[in-house]
Amino acid sequence: MVCSINSLKEKEVINVKDGARLGFAGDVEVDLESGRLISVIIPGAYKLAGLFGREQDIVIKWEDIKKIGDDLIIVEM
Repeated sequence: MVCSINSLKEKEVINVKDGARLGFAGDVEVDLESGRLISVIIPGAYKLAGLFGREQDIVIKWEDIKKIGDDLIIVEM
């Protein structure tokens, strides 16, 4: 299966352990030497309409990703 970074951003991330909706993939980390995807990053939610910044980003290691589907990324964290 081939998937572009832009198409990853359209997928919602769900934690299979507790069913939590973590958000949408915002960025990825890639090892440039090996060309391997290291992690998917979900931007932290805004606090109080963005006036007080954002919560910490969620970094999901590639090993924690269980399935990438058409609309979802299923993780186990």
